[in-house]
Amino acid sequence: MITGLLFRDSIISAANNISNSRQAVDALNVFPVPDGDTGTNMSITAAAKEMATLADDCTIEEASSKCASALLRGARGNSGVILSLIFRGFSKGFRGLESAGAKDLANALKEGVDAAYKAVMKPTEGTILTVVRLASEAAQEMAKIQDDPLEVGFAALTAAKEALAKTPELLPVLKKAGVVDAGGQGLVLVFEGMESVWRNGVI
Repeated sequence: MITGLLFRDSIISAANNISNSRQAVDALNVFPVPDGDTGTNMSITAAAKEMATLADDCTIEEASSKCASALLRGARGNSGVILSLIFRGFSKGFRGLESAGAKDLANALKEGVDAAYKAVMKPTEGTILTVVRLASEAAQEMAKIQDDPLEVGFAALTAAKEALAKTPELLPVLKKAGVVDAGGQGLVLVFEGMESVWRNGVI
């Protein structure tokens, strides 16, 4: 099960991971406008600071709710807003839960995808939206055969990385610039930071 403590520590780890790679993500930023701030906009340091105030016995409902509201308050730019909506989906999916199982995690991710797609007037494939959608679909499939929520999370991350690698094929502007989507890369870094805690217990 994913406890509140595990979720709390994984968000702190995710914040560190994207913060360490912020300039690299900024450098990828060519879509929708090459303003070089995607990594900065996807910084989740504020959410990590909120997480650090939670007790070890917090519930996953409490941790995900606190994370979502911190991200929503600090959301900047398209990618920052989409990231906050993905985590608002987690918060919605984990409502009323002490800890989360495999199906809970898959459902929470789907909630996030639905919210993100609804928020964008013209969803463009080859962006963070594609990356999170394919991650969510992989999570749904894994949850049908696997009771361990961590395995569901790992399946989502693998799918996210594969989707990210294909973003230049979906979006000509990325192919021309020879880069992957910056928002998608930011999301993968967030997921990898979380994975470090889930797999190895390392923030």
